[in-house]
Amino acid sequence: MLSVRGSVVDSHFPGRLPEFHSELRAGNEGRIVVEAVSHLSAEIVRGVALNPTAGLARGAAIVDSGHSLRIPVGERMLGRVVNVFGDVLDAGEDLGGGEWRPLYGLPVPLVEQGATSEVFVTGIKAIDLLIPLERGGKAGLFGGAGVGKTVLITELIHNVASRHRGVTIFCGIGERSREAEELVREVRNAGVLDNTVLMFGQMNEPPGARFRVGHAALTVAEYFRDDVRQDVLLLVDNIFRFIQAGSEVSGLLGRLPSRMGYQPTLGTELAELEERICTTRGAAITSVQAVYVPADDFTDPAITHTFGHLSALIVLSRERASQGFYPAIDPLRSESKMLTPPLVGERHYRVARKVREALASYDELKDVIAMLGLEELSRDDQRRVHRARRLERFLTQPFFTTEQFTGIEGKMISLEETLEGCERILNDEFSDYPEKALYMIGGIHEARKP
Repeated sequence: MLSVRGSVVDSHFPGRLPEFHSELRAGNEGRIVVEAVSHLSAEIVRGVALNPTAGLARGAAIVDSGHSLRIPVGERMLGRVVNVFGDVLDAGEDLGGGEWRPLYGLPVPLVEQGATSEVFVTGIKAIDLLIPLERGGKAGLFGGAGVGKTVLITELIHNVASRHRGVTIFCGIGERSREAEELVREVRNAGVLDNTVLMFGQMNEPPGARFRVGHAALTVAEYFRDDVRQDVLLLVDNIFRFIQAGSEVSGLLGRLPSRMGYQPTLGTELAELEERICTTRGAAITSVQAVYVPADDFTDPAITHTFGHLSALIVLSRERASQGFYPAIDPLRSESKMLTPPLVGERHYRVARKVREALASYDELKDVIAMLGLEELSRDDQRRVHRARRLERFLTQPFFTTEQFTGIEGKMISLEETLEGCERILNDEFSDYPEKALYMIGGIHEARKP
């Protein structure tokens, strides 16, 4: 070993250099894992350590394992909590032995990908109505800090995993230890742990581990999709922290930063991860990814690069969260390519369009209402405002994962109930009901006059 600078390790390999992405082992009993990332000369390789390098020194031995980084796969992963190395983080037995596969895989060729589009129902009113997800597609949950991305992800685990015939894989990139512990407890309490794999690269780990945990989760997902022929729901929290980890690794390796300090390879690294998520003719990997928006700036390079890979954009609004509308989805900035008549049907498309028109009309009148008051509007405009405010409240929903905080029992709503409720509100059937009668309810039949 020639030098150790933080997580960057330069090593001398006379004769034959390890290949890129090779797993190198150093330290006592080979406990420190180093990934080979570049060749500096005919005999010197530079690597990035995936765990702390405390105790390493110049001159220490480093060994080429002869293979790339690997992760265990198979049915034995179900119900387990692991890290990027396949080490267990729960109290269960180790996952030694069995089949292990490389972290890095190639995307499925276009000719082998599924060509049909199907709607993926979640049981969350605002998503199923206005931003229907695609089976085998990629949906992004965009929002700044504290607007409810992780809560929405955990609710999806509850709703989808409890009736989902496939496997759910949660990938925590840069998760706080507290968030990870709460999520494991939530999944266990929901009774879906036996059909779930939880994988974490936590915030206190070196950037190399956080940067690779997404690939590790995809390797496990691909096993269930390609070998077992099961549909997989892949939940990622948070894609921005994946980009952030890549930026840290790039800085450690001395690469010149690109726009706004991001790594010059941002687009390539994101594509290597995202393009592995797709549908085949036998099964699909459907992904929902939380994306932190730094300073609520949607022009940030990390955010604009992520946009291009997604089939649905679920934008969470700080303003709506402050008004108590949960989930805090902004219906006017969110969109889905699935919301077309051939894919969702004429009725669904018509109702969604009318709901969006009503909310857009109200949004345009907000400044006038703030300056002059609601009474100064015409009778027609007042009716539009009342209708939109009732729709806003009907699209809120009590979550199973927040029952302990709100004291309101969680609800999972069918698409038919959502469409019926919105149609009846649009027809002014609830104009004589107070707005709060439609707030935090499930189906429209739960609305009660005081």
